[in-house]
Amino acid sequence: MGPDPDAQEHRPPPLDVLRPLGADLFDVLTAESLVDVHVLDRELSVVRSASSPARLGLALSVPEVRQALRTALATGAPVRGLQCAVRRATLSVSAFPLRGPDGGALGLAATVTDLTARERAEHRVGLLEQASAAIGSSLDVFRTAAELADITVPAFADAIAVDVLDSVLHGEAPAPGPLLDAVTVRRAAFAAMPGADVAGVHAIGGVRLMRRATPYADALADLTPRLVNDLTGLDQEEWLERDPKRAELFRRNSAHAMLVLPLTARGVVLGLAVLYRAGESEPFDDVDVDMGKVLAARAALCLDNARLYTRERTLARIAQRDLVPARVPHSRAVETAHTYLPVAAGGTWFDVIPLSGARVALVAGDVQGSGLRAATAMGQLRTAVHAFAAMDLEPAELLTRLHELTARLAMEQQHAGPEYELAAGCVYVVHDPVELRCEAAAAAHPAPVVAVPGAPPYSLDVDQGPQLGSGTASYRTTSVAMPADSLLALFNRGLVPGGDPAALESRLAGLRDRPLRQVCDAVVGALLPQGPEDDALLLLARTRTLGPDATVSWTLPDDPRSASRARRLVAGQLAEWGIDGEVAVAAELIVSELVTNAVRYASGPLDLRLIRDNALICEVTDTNSASPHLRLADENDEGGRGMYLVGRFADRWGTRALARGKTIWAEQRLT
Repeated sequence: MGPDPDAQEHRPPPLDVLRPLGADLFDVLTAESLVDVHVLDRELSVVRSASSPARLGLALSVPEVRQALRTALATGAPVRGLQCAVRRATLSVSAFPLRGPDGGALGLAATVTDLTARERAEHRVGLLEQASAAIGSSLDVFRTAAELADITVPAFADAIAVDVLDSVLHGEAPAPGPLLDAVTVRRAAFAAMPGADVAGVHAIGGVRLMRRATPYADALADLTPRLVNDLTGLDQEEWLERDPKRAELFRRNSAHAMLVLPLTARGVVLGLAVLYRAGESEPFDDVDVDMGKVLAARAALCLDNARLYTRERTLARIAQRDLVPARVPHSRAVETAHTYLPVAAGGTWFDVIPLSGARVALVAGDVQGSGLRAATAMGQLRTAVHAFAAMDLEPAELLTRLHELTARLAMEQQHAGPEYELAAGCVYVVHDPVELRCEAAAAAHPAPVVAVPGAPPYSLDVDQGPQLGSGTASYRTTSVAMPADSLLALFNRGLVPGGDPAALESRLAGLRDRPLRQVCDAVVGALLPQGPEDDALLLLARTRTLGPDATVSWTLPDDPRSASRARRLVAGQLAEWGIDGEVAVAAELIVSELVTNAVRYASGPLDLRLIRDNALICEVTDTNSASPHLRLADENDEGGRGMYLVGRFADRWGTRALARGKTIWAEQRLT
């Protein structure tokens, strides 16, 4: 059978014909590929390459890659996705053995993929995630700047300097817009790679005037980043010629690239961050500039939050200082000394309030939280305490009314902003130097510590009522004897963490007899050796007594003639005390009207008491609980002028409710 004529048509073409066709096919398949494709012989030399062999050369310069390719030739096992980092590039190498008809290795088909762009993108995303989580963990300017520096070096730059406007540290800021004039900046943070020569770098906290006609000032002038990638050509930079110290610093560290980023938030300039690259690091590019802008924006927003917090805290401190007594009023009932440390700008307050009958009220209170709201709430509560104290309310009733007021304030604040919850505590103590007794009530506040002569200090057993404005008002007044020369200590939890008074009691034990100022300083120094972390308060009061030489009392019958007898008794006592003139005449008139009023509207005997203190105090106590009111009588009225006359001749007068009845008192200042 003869040869098939068609067989000649299906024979494979000669090799010398297929080789050009294979090369053309190789070029076609790899022309549009994003992957470099190469054919290597057994010696790892390039036989055929569809692209520049530069990246392959970088990969083959890595010993681990060459070893993996030789292993593939020897074993026939392919290499897939072997990554290597060389000269700041990340490459992925794969290789597949090429074998001849006899199964022997002819060479390798190798691919090289440049992962540098993807790695940089992933690095940027990771860096931004870290920055979002790490920057702004506190409301402190220096810490926020340090967090920016820690994120940046070495992940993004070889060194960074963060400067903020000096006014930012005080809570202030310039007007919105660029800064065209010279400004004072303060170094807030600096970081550099290990081994960097940082001699001559501005110290953290250092202040300097920002020079004009420099990339730094230019960035603040138009709020546009400045990229300088030719710091090595120092002779060409005029601004560096004017700053030889900075130029020398760049030379020592081989700094060649600089990126200046203005820090702005809410349209306000806060400072600038300057990033440097040195040595073999690549210069900054446009992608780096965009990345730097994002980091700077994040840091600037956190810095502005810190600035606003500082501003509010400063205003709160000013308000707090203005709302607490700058000078404690003098009282013959007690000698006082205090230490008040409002470090947290919160709502801690205290007061010493003179009361009727030569008594005195000692107050300590705390509004939880800090800032203007806490300080404002503190001022409102302190004013209310003064108003209620002027009504001569006993401690439990005063705290009950203060509780109701706090509840109303809390409701108003919730309408204004539910993010703030008003919570407050208070302790209110009244000392009577005539009766030598103390009455106290507390609302979620540490009880006073008492040190009486001849006994160890102890905490006053005061029933703790609920927090002011929270729950149902339930307060009790505790009454205890308080001998003269006893020591009362009112304090807050900032002085004694947790409110445990044991440490305060032990300190007072050995200091009770010292001058109050020394006692106050010694106790605070011992309890807070490192300084307070929160508002701290210590109010000390040493009790005094008004003895028989300063007080006198009589019991008068329920008889209209008691008024004339009261005038005679008062006149005689005033003469004995050496009080005469207009004061004595007015006192006789006041006593006459008060006794007449008591005889007319009350029943049973009445008590008359005179107290000589800073003022002459006249008190009339009867069994009628109804309080008199000042009114103006008409011309034809026969009565109604008694309390008007009392109010006219007395400097102060009022009514003090008792368990049974009341006391009407009137004061006249003594010169």
